[in-house]
Amino acid sequence: METFNHKLNTYLESWMGPRDQRVRGWLLLDNYPPTFALTVMYLLIVWMGPKYMKHRQPYSCRGLLVLYNLGLTLLSFYMFYELVSAVWHGGYNFYCQDTHSEQEVDNKIINVLWWYYFSKLIEFMDTFFFILRKNNHQITFLHIYHHATMLNIWWFVMNWVPCGHSYFGASLNSFVHVVMYSYYGLSAIPAIRPYLWWKKYITQLQLIQFFLTMSQTMCAVIWPCGFPMGWLYFQISYMVTLIFLFSNFYIQTYKKHSASLKEHQNGSPVSTNGHANGTPSAEHTAHKKLRVD
Repeated sequence: METFNHKLNTYLESWMGPRDQRVRGWLLLDNYPPTFALTVMYLLIVWMGPKYMKHRQPYSCRGLLVLYNLGLTLLSFYMFYELVSAVWHGGYNFYCQDTHSEQEVDNKIINVLWWYYFSKLIEFMDTFFFILRKNNHQITFLHIYHHATMLNIWWFVMNWVPCGHSYFGASLNSFVHVVMYSYYGLSAIPAIRPYLWWKKYITQLQLIQFFLTMSQTMCAVIWPCGFPMGWLYFQISYMVTLIFLFSNFYIQTYKKHSASLKEHQNGSPVSTNGHANGTPSAEHTAHKKLRVD
């Protein structure tokens, strides 16, 4: 295994250039196979989990969901605050920032971004809760693609560009996750659920995040500062895929749902609260439950 890891690391460095030595010895970062294996395990659970749960009763998980979402809300707030304060006080350039500037600031950014990378592993639990609760309609291509790719992408980011211009997307995403996980934590409490009104705007916030990240990345292409161009082009390409997939989700979930609801209101007994003859509308129920993150 050690020989395989050495050969793989040598190949990656010959292809992508020398790795950043500041993260040597950090948990999960020295070799890629553990991150890849964790992703394969995640995909296997996504495939086998619903089959295992098919003839079993769903688990409530309410208490765990509250704790889990609260924990990720706090972690996301910590990462957002630490990144913004480090960048602000360290004088990072918004348009472009290389990976080697002021050592103390860079080290702080690297530490926080390692937690950001690790949080992508923790977020696999999003899918596992869907499986345990038998909310299989939530496990969409977008959901799996986003979760599986982020952990792997950030392994490479942490090994080659663990600070500098890499901070921006992580900062924005951490802020979005403060809003998102606080919503889902509160929605796990039935008494609070009727008062939550901002779910629709979470997807809008995510799309704004992707556009801003892509725009800020383009700044580093237009006004280069030594940050590797290949990483900038890759990030722009990845943001395009997320914009396309999240836009499609938004249209399917909210725009088409609104149009369908108007048709029902004009030509059927379904009321605006999604109930007909005292029975919850299946369409409305699915719409309320659908989640993207």
